[in-house]
This record gives sequence, structure tokens and C-alpha cells, in this order.
Amino acid sequence: MRHLTSWRSFGLIIGLVVLLGVPGLLWRSHQVAVVRATYKSPVAPVILVPGSSATQNRFNALVKELNGQTKTQHSLLRVEVKTNGHLVYNGAIRHGDKRPFIVIGFQNHHDGAVNIRKQARWFAIAFRALQRTYHFNHFSAMGHSNGGLVLTLFLENDLAATGATADRLMTIAAPFNLEQASATVETPLFKQLVAGRDRLATSLIVYSIAGSKSYTGDGIVPFASVNRGKYIFQKRVRSFTQIIVSGANANHAHLPENRQIVRLIRQDLLV
Repeated sequence: MRHLTSWRSFGLIIGLVVLLGVPGLLWRSHQVAVVRATYKSPVAPVILVPGSSATQNRFNALVKELNGQTKTQHSLLRVEVKTNGHLVYNGAIRHGDKRPFIVIGFQNHHDGAVNIRKQARWFAIAFRALQRTYHFNHFSAMGHSNGGLVLTLFLENDLAATGATADRLMTIAAPFNLEQASATVETPLFKQLVAGRDRLATSLIVYSIAGSKSYTGDGIVPFASVNRGKYIFQKRVRSFTQIIVSGANANHAHLPENRQIVRLIRQDLLV
């Protein structure tokens, strides 16, 4: 009888220990989840995506110009995504560089909505590979022309699965309604971007820049098409700022080297 009582007492003690330990375990699990959700990696690359007909070398001059204007020299890594998903690297990220530039270009860099959607999927392949190698969980990005559409598609459709956070997005002459200059006609790609806007992170800060070579656009992309970006980002992301750049180098091809835009990249992305 005494033996049975002893076992009952022992069992009661064990039960109390387990019961008291459960809240601690739950609290610890909660803390781990909070840390994972709030921790930001020291490395936060600035990812650049060129437009159609441009390669991963498109921003060499831009990066050189930015490095000439900043005290910290930023590394430049260029990545080309082949049509089979294979990645070709050129350049390197210097150890300790917290804001390296990474340019992601595509072997198939042709124009058109079909290719833009393909490029967004290829971009996702490159992004995941870079994330595994360089262990970052947040970044900023800039896309020129169709590069802005590639980034927007990625942010809507693939970013959440990576566990990373986009801090800031800058689009330069991004034709959200493609070449359509009419304010009443909506292309299928624009409708897709609007339909996916609810998947954009509400913490995202967005800058949409339009060139003004004439009163209607930058010589290639109609201003009305760039202006459609407000229907995708406005009242969805943390902030949406639209900027019109005129003067020297305000035509479509030269916008990334425009002095005003270089200053905006330095001020708003390299932060």
C-alpha cells in the first residue's frame, strides 16, 4: 500500500513539473517565432532588373556613378538567367558589404507580355538561389521599363514563399499598361497586376518614376501607362510616390543615368 502511495506521489510530482513547464515551452516557441519574424539580416541587397533588349550589364555605368557619389563602395554582382533556369554569375559581393548591387538579367530579354511573365518566373529562380547563398531576408529593388513589371509580378506572386521582405521598390518608366496610351483601355497584363495587388506587402515603400521627354511620355512609354501604377500600389502599400523627371536624359533609354534619378536611387534605395 505504501509502495502504491509513493508511486502516486511521484506521478503527481511529475505531472506538476510537466504542467508548470508547458507555459515555458510555449513562451519560448512564441519568442523564437517573434525573433524570426522581426530579425533583419545585416545584408540587404539592392536588386536591379533591366528592361527588354537589355542585359545584365545594363547598369554598369549607373553603379559606377553611384559608387562615385557614396563614401561606401558597393559591390556589383551580375546574374544572367538562362531559359532553362541555369544561372551565370559575373562579379562578386565583397565580404562585409551590406548593400551590394545585384543585377538580374535574362537570356531571353525580348519584349511582350508573354516574355515578361516568363522573366518574372526566372527572376524568382535567381532570387531563391541568391537568398540561399547570401542569407538575406530583406532587400530593395529597382526595375527599369519592363524590369519594373517583372519585379511587381514577383512581389505579388512569389515573394511570400521566400520568407523575405521587400523594403523599397523603385520603378523607372514601367509601362504598367504596356504601350497603351489610352486612359480607358486596360491590357490583360495590367488587369493581372491589379488583381494581384492584395498580395503586396503593406509595409512596402514604392516610388514610380516617369520620364517626360514630351507632354505624353518619354518617347517610348506613354505617361498614361506609367500613371496606371497608382491603381496597383496606391492605398495598398505603406506609401506610393509618383515622380515625373524632365530635362536632360529624360528619354526612355537614358532615364537610369538621369542625374535626378541617380540622386533618388542614392537617397531612397541605399538607406
